[in-house]
Amino acid sequence: MSGRAETGRLGERLAGESLLKRGYQIVERNWRCPRGEIDIVARDGDCWVFVEVKTRRGQGTELPEDGLTRTKAQRLVELAQIYLSEHALTQVDWRIDLVAVELDLRGRLRRLNVVPCVAAD
Repeated sequence: MSGRAETGRLGERLAGESLLKRGYQIVERNWRCPRGEIDIVARDGDCWVFVEVKTRRGQGTELPEDGLTRTKAQRLVELAQIYLSEHALTQVDWRIDLVAVELDLRGRLRRLNVVPCVAAD
């Protein structure tokens, strides 16, 4: 297991814990289809939330939020639509959230930010 994979898994675990504390219900983790993966599928009340987790370790110059490019955001919208279609979820409110996680070099949480990015219905 690479350090990057460990960092990603730790970030996803911390993101899930934070979302639960905020009242989200986790429906699925690491949902995959041929077009890609959604880190976390959750519900925030009646709203379906498709969560992208970006984790950075150390004191690099790039923030985790910088990892969600326009192309990645468009891919997430496409994946969310595939998920909703496959699960016969029509006429539901949904959005995409970014959870930005910053860890120190020892893997301790420095910062976690939940950012609603794209809303749709």
